[in-house]
Amino acid sequence: MLTDLPNVLTLSRIGAIPVLVALVAMGGAITDCAACLLFIAAAITDYLDGRLARARQQYSELGRMLDPIADKLLVGASLMMLAGTDHLPFGALYPAIIILAREILISGMREFLAATRISLPVTRLAKWKTGIQMTAIGFLLAGDGTGRLLQMPWLPVGLIGSVLLWIAAVLTVMTGWDYLMTALRHIGRHDGASKIAS
Repeated sequence: MLTDLPNVLTLSRIGAIPVLVALVAMGGAITDCAACLLFIAAAITDYLDGRLARARQQYSELGRMLDPIADKLLVGASLMMLAGTDHLPFGALYPAIIILAREILISGMREFLAATRISLPVTRLAKWKTGIQMTAIGFLLAGDGTGRLLQMPWLPVGLIGSVLLWIAAVLTVMTGWDYLMTALRHIGRHDGASKIAS
């Protein structure tokens, strides 16, 4: 299973995290640009592994487990490095906190519901949230230094990333609320069924 291409892509996303952290820590325009490119490549693998798994019928429990873990590790590590290196301008620290808190909340709910054999399906709005969130993090990793490096000092890279992260945070709250209500309904039904059975 580990050698299936979808799982290899997922594992490569996890393997890219230490390199990404090192590049951001260096704090130069070239390394910021490299971190952005590496993050984009990792985000593309997130899209490809699912498509390849469906196309090749290479579904596995390992892949289902690793994929969301890889996503959360990548996003979490990126946001923490951005915060630690002061790469979250225009108040972008606050949407970053919202996004990380939501990820922890949803992970906890999924773990609880898995014990009752209930899954939380990914909604279309959640996919939009993920796309905007990934784009925002890419811009923030690049920073204004990348704009100057590419001879585009007029491009407000940091501002664009911050605005997109705020938009992602709003969608994060909306989708998080939907997931919470869905989880509570399932929990209510499960408790009701347990009482009837007893």
